[in-house]
Amino acid sequence: MYFNDPRLQYPVRVDRPNPAFARALQQAIGGVEGEIRVCMQYFFQGWGARGPKKYRDMLLTTATEEIGHIEMLATAVALNLENAPISLQEEIAADPIAGSVLSGVNMKNILSSGLNAMPVDSDGIPFDMSHIYASGNIAADLTANIAAESTGRVLAVRLHNMTDDPGMKDMLQFLIARDTMHQNQWMAALEDMGGVQENFPIPNSHPQSEEKSEFAYTYLGFDRAGAPPVQGRWSEGPSIDGKGVFSSAPSEPMGEEPMLSPPRMGGGAQSGQMGAKSLIDKIF
Repeated sequence: MYFNDPRLQYPVRVDRPNPAFARALQQAIGGVEGEIRVCMQYFFQGWGARGPKKYRDMLLTTATEEIGHIEMLATAVALNLENAPISLQEEIAADPIAGSVLSGVNMKNILSSGLNAMPVDSDGIPFDMSHIYASGNIAADLTANIAAESTGRVLAVRLHNMTDDPGMKDMLQFLIARDTMHQNQWMAALEDMGGVQENFPIPNSHPQSEEKSEFAYTYLGFDRAGAPPVQGRWSEGPSIDGKGVFSSAPSEPMGEEPMLSPPRMGGGAQSGQMGAKSLIDKIF
């Protein structure tokens, strides 16, 4: 169950409305790096979490916070659109070139939402949930969350650098700070579970003794001439999970060239694709 407070989590102030910036802010709402993505990701991870209850509670608490971030950004979009033209003539009269594109305004914000935010990205493409990662493996999910908060913080920093509006800069600095916390939060949760050495490789429930161990920590190169791959921390020394030693080697083909059976009769293939046996079957 969730409760609503009509007050915003953090003040949202727009000193100089900018319809073009409203369009940019839509990416932070409905883009693949945006708040809808992390909100839904944490909810579905939490709703399906099995095991220690504290991780479920943490996921759902953070998901609830993200609803507030969506609300803040939606408010910011609406405030930036308050002076946007709703008549083409109104804008064209001032500048025919700018009027042709409404100074960068997303037409959906005018035609579909009445100068308000929508669950879309900066190009007006609806968020379709295809970037929600909830695997049922808590370590895998926490690792995905670190990446989600990292790309979200990159986006928030870019938006901050894009605007000169003091109110928008202030709001974005709050969101950047919360992304900082969430990155650290997910890393701390992994540490709470035993850290990298306890949790990796994911899933740690699969016995490594059964995998092809000779390939588990070898960095393979694929240079046609057989040159060794580029060397780095990933190619020598102890592995990060503490369970192996890195090495490197040129990759060599170990399998044969695949040979598939002729197409099945009635499968819509060309006659030339079928072998002699298939043609005989067709005749008799």
